[in-house]
Order: sequence, then structure tokens, then C-alpha cells
Amino acid sequence: MKILKIQTLRGPNYWSIRYHKLIVVRLDLEDLADRPSDSITGFYEGLVTTLPSLDDHFCSPGHQGGFLKRVRNGTMMGHIVEHVALELQTLVGLELGFGRTRETSSPGTYQVVFEYKDERAGRYAARAAVRLCRSIVDTGHYPEADLKQDLEDLAEILGEAPLGPSTESIVLEAESRRIPWSVVPVRSMIQFGYGIYQRRIQATQTDSTGILGVELACDKEGTKNILGNFGIPVPRGTVITYFDELENAIAEVGGYPIVIKPLDGNHGRGITLDIRNWLEAEEAYDAAQEAAKNRGVIIEHYYTGRDHRVLVVGGKVVAVAERVPAHVVGNGQSTIEELIEETNRDPRRGDGHTNVLTKIHADRTTWQLLERKGYTLQTVLHEGEICHLRATANLSTGGIAIDRTDEIHPENLWLAQRIVKIIGLDIAGIDIVTDDISRPLRENNGVVVEVNAAPGFRMHVSPSVGQARNVAAPVIDLLYPPGSPSRIPIISITGTNGKTTTTRLIAHLFKQTGQVTGYTTTDGTYIGDHLVEAGDNTGPQSANLILNDPTVEVAVLETARGGILRSGLAFDRSDVGVVLNVAADHLGLGDIDTVEQMAHLKSVVAEAVNPNGYAVLNAEDDRVVAMAERTPAQVAYFSLDPQNPIVKAHTEKGGLAAVYEDGFITLIKGTWIARVQEAARCPITFGGRAPFMIANALAATVAAFAQGVEVEAIRQGLLTFTSSSQQTPGRMNLFNLGSYHALVDYAHNAASYEALGQFVRNWPGQRIGVVGGPGDRRDEDFVNLGKLSVDIFDRIVVKEDDDTRGRPRGDAAHHIKEGIRAAKPEADYDTILDESTAIETTLDQAPAGSLVVILPESVSRAISLIQARNPIDETPETAKPVAQS
Repeated sequence: MKILKIQTLRGPNYWSIRYHKLIVVRLDLEDLADRPSDSITGFYEGLVTTLPSLDDHFCSPGHQGGFLKRVRNGTMMGHIVEHVALELQTLVGLELGFGRTRETSSPGTYQVVFEYKDERAGRYAARAAVRLCRSIVDTGHYPEADLKQDLEDLAEILGEAPLGPSTESIVLEAESRRIPWSVVPVRSMIQFGYGIYQRRIQATQTDSTGILGVELACDKEGTKNILGNFGIPVPRGTVITYFDELENAIAEVGGYPIVIKPLDGNHGRGITLDIRNWLEAEEAYDAAQEAAKNRGVIIEHYYTGRDHRVLVVGGKVVAVAERVPAHVVGNGQSTIEELIEETNRDPRRGDGHTNVLTKIHADRTTWQLLERKGYTLQTVLHEGEICHLRATANLSTGGIAIDRTDEIHPENLWLAQRIVKIIGLDIAGIDIVTDDISRPLRENNGVVVEVNAAPGFRMHVSPSVGQARNVAAPVIDLLYPPGSPSRIPIISITGTNGKTTTTRLIAHLFKQTGQVTGYTTTDGTYIGDHLVEAGDNTGPQSANLILNDPTVEVAVLETARGGILRSGLAFDRSDVGVVLNVAADHLGLGDIDTVEQMAHLKSVVAEAVNPNGYAVLNAEDDRVVAMAERTPAQVAYFSLDPQNPIVKAHTEKGGLAAVYEDGFITLIKGTWIARVQEAARCPITFGGRAPFMIANALAATVAAFAQGVEVEAIRQGLLTFTSSSQQTPGRMNLFNLGSYHALVDYAHNAASYEALGQFVRNWPGQRIGVVGGPGDRRDEDFVNLGKLSVDIFDRIVVKEDDDTRGRPRGDAAHHIKEGIRAAKPEADYDTILDESTAIETTLDQAPAGSLVVILPESVSRAISLIQARNPIDETPETAKPVAQS
């Protein structure tokens, strides 16, 4: 077997609308192409021995053991790789189950699709699954050491995941509310929402967390002083900078026992508690200095009691946890070292913050605590004896948490909420030492030790003992109070032809409302009237640029097939999904070999519309009409034929549609009818002479109306949108060059040629075409373009793109000429392969009254060549009138 390609999908996609996170492996089975599993000696037994847990996979039989039954009876290796990849991820704690395997048009080559939660882990699982299956085919087994290494590697990858437990809890809460989120690729930030509704967090700090509050909380001595000034009980303490100040400082705080900690420390680093003599004080000072970012070291009196963390979000206490330092409990038989090993075998424990609990590791503090008791790691504790291995109660050093939320005294609750106001934080963790949190601090000598500006949530989300608290919910409430929006309207447009024009027109219609509109097209990404990034920007990366921009109020996204195949949609759901048409183009690329498969791919846009939104569908395209059965959304149709039976049946039931009726672009909803604008007055339609442009206008009109744009705004937008090289470059740009005209259009497939021909055939003078097509099309596609050219043009100049996309120079032109000769042997045609030369030569030779139609690879270059000839104008209404057919 050989992996040809691995893709990572991150949104609604060709394989699933529901499952967004999918790995797609293009797998060549090679020598296993004709060998189902039942024909491979020992394979079933080896697979079951290696992964007995595969018995839990139901597969198509629908019962436990269903998948293994298929392996025993015979299934192809691609299908087995799918299940093994899922199981490897399951064995490291990822609950996954979705997968698909399909053979491509290349015999023996399969698309293996399976779910993932972590991208790196998913891609690793793909490679490991192929390696495992190949080993069993070749040897009958997979070495136990190799499987162990695979699982350790996967666990390590998950341990390096970018989301810690606190951030993950907030993200999961956002997902439960359908609030979109993404990782900001700097400083470990997470962004929620789209456009103007976006919010950001970093760990448990929000974009509203005050910088002054954070600075104050990080200054532990400053925090203590200000709280003391407000009557809050705080430890007696002082700050020193040099070692020779230590002795006086100890006396100043009242003598031993004391605490020494860095002035700017966190996570318990460099802190030593319950120091009782000078030798311990010296070692503790060195440890604090090592952990300090500056030279400041805090010396405090040590207060006995239990360590509590009180979490305050948005001015309210939402959780309280008692933190117990890392410890072991004796059984009368095991040594302390053995008890630590036993404790660390708890599956909840691991290294780092991603686990519920952290493993216990002995260090300097451990030796000191043991030495103080006269113990070593080899000491056997009595039955039930508790031996603390850390002085601090941080979970990051192996401590545990006990939920005390329901026990906090009302006065302590009030005190905590007051403290957060004093410091100036929206989210804070307050550390309190007291023997009993259910009694007021003043009654049992309790003190507030410090205030944390980025408190960890792990102890509250997954306490060792007691009830788990959903502390992420109040954070999301803080970011998005009930009723607040998190999304901007998203309009997604796809189809074989007309996408860019329709996208630009819809964006133009929304601009009439005064909203800042961001849109993506094949010629660039725009926000308002400004080009942000030039290029063919119809994939998820460009869509994300728009969705993540804080100035954008409406997103209008041209959505091409390539992006859907490569990554899926950039959004989980849209408000309007427009499907213009489906025709034979790009076939044979990305394992999309038939028009039916292309329709299925483009239907992703219709299926990803939310139920309250609209799927805008072409009622004249049967493949598009069929998408109405697959979308969960409401449906709106558009048609050039007001008597279209699909439209009539739909509107009679109260449905929404746009039709071309009596020369008008007309909206219909049930019995309500609105004549929006006369098509001939819309510049985009060339006086009503370009039917495919009228169709684009219908689609844009109904899409904008469905999303709440008023009819008057649509009317004005239709009147002011032109097919100019400034507004729609490469889309029916007509130039008056004095004695003749030139038309630039990015038609590059059969359907777009045919649509363009509806306009060009009406030109009264000679019609000359400069034609070509992208090199990654099939031979028969080029032949067809040649045949269509003969039907449209009186004279043809065949050129080629600069980028032949892997074809030998001249090959595409050869097949186009083959089509020309097949359709009309006596046709007038010439070959000039270089596109610039072909354009210049044809324009130089254009006779009076003619129309030169240029179908370029580079739209900007073609327009520049025409502009250099100083055209009189570029306004469709002033173009030379054409004869009506």
C-alpha cells in the first residue's frame, strides 16, 4: 500500500455536512487491490490479536462485532485502514466513530475518510494504520512494541495540543451554543464569533480584562497592600531584594513559620511553605530567586489552614475548590516511593495541564518535607497515614481538588466579589487560606493570600472529589450576554459559471444598506470598496480573512469546488447558500469524474445553510433543483421563465422566487409580487441582451431579499452595478475602440461558452474569438470548446495559457483545432499560442464594426492591452446596438 495524499478537512464537506473534522487519505492498495481480507492468510487473526477492541465497531451490519465479521468474510484493505485509524485514536481517549471508504475511478485507489479531533493525531493515525495493516499482511502480526510506540506518540501529540483544559472548557461551551471559534496564530489566543461580533480570550483572560487589573494582580505585594488598605485580611509580609535582608525580614513578619515566594511567580513555582529554620529559609530564598523574573522575593508569615480557590466571573462567585497538596496514603505495606508509583497509575493523571490530574514527581520540596518527618522514599507508612509530598496545593504539582462551592459562607462570598472589584478584573481566582470556608474569615484567622488574573479552570471543571462546575458558561455569558449575536450574515455562492459576477452583485446590493460588506472572488478579497488581497480567493483561507475581520458586518463568499474538496467550508453554516448551475467543468480533478459527483460537491453549499436561512436554487437546472431535498433550509428559486413549473408550484405554496417576467426582474412570495427593476435598465444585462446576466441578477436579487435587504435598496443596486473592468473584471467587459468593439470574459468551459454565445451571436458585424482553456481539462473538453467556437465566431484565433498545467505546449490548442475542424472543416481559424501576441494581433487586424471576444487566462493583462489603445468608453448602454435574434 502507498499513501498518495493526506488532506485535512475542517468544515462541512463533500463527505459529510455534520462531521467537519475529517482526514482524507488517497490510498493506492497496489498489490492488495484485488485481495480482500478473507484471501490473506492469517490477516483476520493477526488483526484481532493486535486490536481486539475492534470488536466494538458495528460497521454496516449494525451490531457489535459487525466490522470484524466483514473482515472475516472479506472486505478491502482501504475499509480496514479506516477502522484501524479510528481505533488507534479511540485507544488514547478520543471518542470517534465516523468514517467512509470509497474506490476512485482509478482501480485499486481508494479515498479513506475518518474523523479526528486533533489534526496532528489524525494524520499520524492514518500513517500508523497503513503501517499496521501492511505488517499484518506481510508477517501475520504487528509487533507489540510498535503498537505501544504508536499509542505513546499519539498521547504525546495530544499532550501538546494548543488548548489547555481551561481554554478547552470555554471552547466546548461556545460550541454547545453554536458560537464559532478559531485559533488566532499568535500568543495562544482564541477568537469567538465572526466579524464585528468577534471576541477573544487568552487562557482565561478576555479582551475586556483590564490591563491595570492584570498588572496589579501580578504584583503580589502590591495586591496585598491595596487589599489591606480596604480592610481585607492578608498575610503579614515584606519584600526583599538581597539575601542579606532575609534575617531582618523574618523578624519583621513575626518569625517562623514563614513562606518565601517570588514576587512575580505563578503556578506555585519557587514557593516554599511552612519554613521553620534558617537552613530551610536559605534554600527557599534561592528557589524563589531562581523562579523570579525580577529580584523581588516575598517573605510572609505562614498561616495554617486549608488552601481554597474562589473563582469569580463577571463579578459573581461561580465555583470554590479546596486544593489539597500532593500526598499519598499509607497501607502498612508499601513504601512512599511505591505509593507514589501506584498513585501515578491513576488514568486521570498525566504530565502537563491537559489531564484531569498531574503525576506526582519528587523534588527538593519533597525531600525537605520527608526529612522534616524523618522519612525517606523507602519509608513504609502506617495504614491510613497521610504523607504530604508538596507544601503547595497546586494541581500542576500533583495536588487534588475538592469542590466546596455550596459550602462558602455568604460573607466570604461577598468578600471575594468585593476583592475582584477592588483589583479590577472580570475573571479572577482568589486564593484563601482558612480552616473552614463555611465560616467568615474573621472568625478563624483566615487570610487572602493572592489574586490570580488568569485562573485555571481544571480544578472546577474536573474536581477530584465533589460536583463538577460549568465555570465556562458564565465566561461565555460575559462575552455574549443572552440575546447577543455572535455571527454576521454569511451568503455563500457556488456554481459552474456566474459565481464571481453574482458574488460581486450581492455584495453591491448589501452595500446599499450601509453595512460594511466583505467578499471573496476569483480576482481578490475585498472589504467595502477596498481590495485587501489580490488573487483567486475562493477558498476557506480567504473566507476566514473576511469572517475574522472585526470591521465586517456581512460576508459574501464565492465558494469554488477546489476549496470545498481541499478543506471543506470555512464556516459551519451560512444564512444564504446560492447554487447557480452545475455543468461539466473541472471533471477528472480531485476524483470528481462525473457531473453528478460535481453536483453532490456543490450541494454542500445548499446543505450547510441553517434551517432559518435560504438555499437559493436555479429552477432551470435539474441537478440544482434536486438539492432542495437535501437542504435543511427554506428554499428560494430563480428562473428566466415565469411559467417554470417548479417555480409556480413553489410560489403557490407560499414559497419565495425571483423570475424574469414581462421584461422585469420580479420577486414572488405566495400571492405577493414585486417588480423590482426592468432588466433592460440594469447595466449588467447589456440592455436585456445577455440572458445569463439576467439569471445572475435574479439569483442576487432573491438572495439579498431573503437576507432582509429592502426592495428599494435592491432596485438601486441593480441600477448602479455595471460589467466594467473596475466592478467585475473579466465578466462581460465591453470596450468601444472606435471602429470596433472588444469584449473580455473569463469563459473557460462549455457552459460559459454557450452562455456567452447567446449575447455574441446577436452582434451585427464580424465576430472574432480569441479562445483557449485551462490545461488541466480533459482532451474531450478542449475538442468541445472548438466545436462551440465555430457556432459562435466567424473567425477564431486559438491561443494557450502561459501555465499549461502539465500539458505539452501546443497540446491544448491541438485539441481545440480538432474540434473546430470536426464541426466545420472550412472554418476560418489561426493559431497564435502566446496569449499577449494573440490578443495584440487580433486587435490590430479587427475590421470595422466587428466584435473581438477575448477569453483570457490573465484578465488583468488582457484589459491592460485594451486600455493601452485608449477605448472611448466601457459603458454597456453606449455600446453599438446589436440586432435582435
